[in-house]
Amino acid sequence: MKEIRKKYYIAFGQNLQRVMEKNNKDVMTIASVGKIELKQVYRVLNGDHGASLGTIISIAKGLDIEPKELFDFKFDLEKE
Repeated sequence: MKEIRKKYYIAFGQNLQRVMEKNNKDVMTIASVGKIELKQVYRVLNGDHGASLGTIISIAKGLDIEPKELFDFKFDLEKE
Protein backbone atom coordinates (compact mmCIF):
# COMPACT_ATOMS: atom_id res chain seq x y z
CA MET A 1 0.00 0.00 0.00
CA LYS A 2 2.87 2.40 0.73
CA GLU A 3 4.15 2.01 -2.83
CA ILE A 4 0.74 2.93 -4.28
CA ARG A 5 0.57 6.02 -2.06
CA LYS A 6 4.05 7.10 -3.11
CA LYS A 7 3.12 6.75 -6.78
CA TYR A 8 -0.05 8.75 -6.14
CA TYR A 9 1.91 11.50 -4.38
CA ILE A 10 4.25 11.69 -7.38
CA ALA A 11 1.32 11.82 -9.83
CA PHE A 12 -0.32 14.54 -7.72
CA GLY A 13 2.93 16.55 -7.77
CA GLN A 14 3.19 16.17 -11.54
CA ASN A 15 -0.35 17.43 -11.90
CA LEU A 16 0.43 20.35 -9.61
CA GLN A 17 3.39 21.20 -11.87
CA ARG A 18 1.11 21.09 -14.92
CA VAL A 19 -1.46 23.36 -13.26
CA MET A 20 1.29 25.78 -12.19
CA GLU A 21 2.57 26.02 -15.76
CA LYS A 22 -0.95 26.40 -17.16
CA ASN A 23 -1.67 29.25 -14.74
CA ASN A 24 1.80 30.80 -15.07
CA LYS A 25 2.45 30.63 -11.30
CA ASP A 26 5.64 29.79 -9.47
CA VAL A 27 6.29 28.24 -6.07
CA MET A 28 7.09 31.60 -4.47
CA THR A 29 3.76 33.07 -5.57
CA ILE A 30 1.78 30.02 -4.45
CA ALA A 31 3.44 30.02 -1.03
CA SER A 32 3.03 33.76 -0.57
CA VAL A 33 -0.62 34.02 -1.64
CA GLY A 34 -1.57 30.72 0.02
CA LYS A 35 0.29 31.68 3.20
CA ILE A 36 2.26 28.44 3.43
CA GLU A 37 5.96 27.67 3.55
CA LEU A 38 7.91 27.21 0.34
CA LYS A 39 9.14 23.82 1.51
CA GLN A 40 5.54 22.56 1.83
CA VAL A 41 4.90 23.36 -1.82
CA TYR A 42 8.20 21.75 -2.86
CA ARG A 43 7.41 18.59 -0.87
CA VAL A 44 4.09 18.22 -2.66
CA LEU A 45 5.68 18.96 -6.06
CA ASN A 46 8.36 16.34 -5.46
CA GLY A 47 5.91 13.72 -4.22
CA ASP A 48 7.69 13.54 -0.86
CA HIS A 49 4.40 13.26 1.01
CA GLY A 50 0.69 13.65 0.59
CA ALA A 51 -0.74 17.11 1.06
CA SER A 52 -3.18 17.73 3.87
CA LEU A 53 -6.52 19.30 3.10
CA GLY A 54 -5.28 22.59 4.51
CA THR A 55 -2.23 22.53 2.26
CA ILE A 56 -4.34 21.69 -0.78
CA ILE A 57 -6.65 24.62 -0.05
CA SER A 58 -3.67 26.95 0.42
CA ILE A 59 -2.07 25.79 -2.83
CA ALA A 60 -5.37 26.23 -4.69
CA LYS A 61 -5.68 29.73 -3.24
CA GLY A 62 -2.13 30.51 -4.39
CA LEU A 63 -3.00 29.26 -7.88
CA ASP A 64 -6.37 31.06 -7.88
CA ILE A 65 -8.20 27.84 -8.76
CA GLU A 66 -10.73 25.50 -7.21
CA PRO A 67 -9.07 22.71 -5.17
CA LYS A 68 -10.75 20.04 -7.33
CA GLU A 69 -8.51 21.04 -10.25
CA LEU A 70 -5.53 19.66 -8.33
CA PHE A 71 -7.17 16.23 -8.41
CA ASP A 72 -8.02 16.30 -12.12
CA PHE A 73 -5.64 13.59 -13.34
CA LYS A 74 -5.83 9.88 -14.10
CA PHE A 75 -4.45 7.35 -11.66
CA ASP A 76 -5.13 3.66 -12.18
CA LEU A 77 -5.25 1.96 -8.79
CA GLU A 78 -5.47 -1.46 -10.40
CA LYS A 79 -2.38 -0.99 -12.55
CA GLU A 80 -0.28 0.79 -9.98
